[in-house]
Amino acid sequence: MVVADGKGVPLGIRTASASPAEVTLLEPVLDATVVTPHDGRRRARVPRRLIADRAYDSDAHRERLAYRGIELICPHRRGRKRKATQDGRSLRRYARRWKVERVFAWFGNFRRLVVRYERKIAMFRAFIHLACILITIRQF
Repeated sequence: MVVADGKGVPLGIRTASASPAEVTLLEPVLDATVVTPHDGRRRARVPRRLIADRAYDSDAHRERLAYRGIELICPHRRGRKRKATQDGRSLRRYARRWKVERVFAWFGNFRRLVVRYERKIAMFRAFIHLACILITIRQF
């Protein structure tokens, strides 16, 4: 799982086995995310908005993220029993989700990540971090 900013620079990353659901990794990846303000000082901050796909639509997720000060922007699932919590204004930002998908496409440029040759997860994570560094350098 990757958290990226508006330019597509990876801010936080979390790897896990294929068995857990992706939605369960939401809070651990946010804990690994550090947002650097424009003045350059590094301090632990969280993003103000999180744009996610339809799978993350849950009132429990929205409450936990609101407690952290993060607005969850994702379309509601079909057949939702409760009343909608978002209006169309905030969902306009959902159109920018392609920037995060582009980050996953950039990871696809690194063959070593696409075809996992490493047996040890520590080596695989090291190559993922190296790919994040290279992607970040290319953006600046």
